[in-house]
Amino acid sequence: MTLNGAPCAVEVEPREMLIDVLRDQLKLTGTKRSCDVQVCGACTVLVDGQPASSCTTLCADVHDRAVTTIEGLARDGKLDPVQRAFIAHGALQCGFCTPGMILAVKSMLARCPRPTEQDIRHYLRGNLCRCTGYVKIMEAILDLIHNPSSYQPEDQ
Repeated sequence: MTLNGAPCAVEVEPREMLIDVLRDQLKLTGTKRSCDVQVCGACTVLVDGQPASSCTTLCADVHDRAVTTIEGLARDGKLDPVQRAFIAHGALQCGFCTPGMILAVKSMLARCPRPTEQDIRHYLRGNLCRCTGYVKIMEAILDLIHNPSSYQPEDQ
């Protein structure tokens, strides 16, 4: 696979889940384990740019595909605009859902750069947050959409 933009080869068992390979073999612990049944979104990663629940994705199924984890969003030490917006708005509390939420937002914005609030709520329905009540998350996303230059790294 290509992992966070770089070639990555790992040996896996046929039934090994992507989350286990990411966390245990590759030590990418930003991907969180929670429900193990694809309902909470904490384990969301991007596979070829699309959100995928790594807890129900066989690692073998990402052979020759591009996988992005939260660790792969920052470039040259600079946070992605979605990450910057979440921080600026305090759109996290315990932080457990944050990596999956950010990756889902990143995918959404790649598909639909100007979503409505209703679009955002629909798109994020598979990512649960038990702490924030989603208010700050929505504020961060909407501000990023309406003021994208506010969240670009300084040298861009």
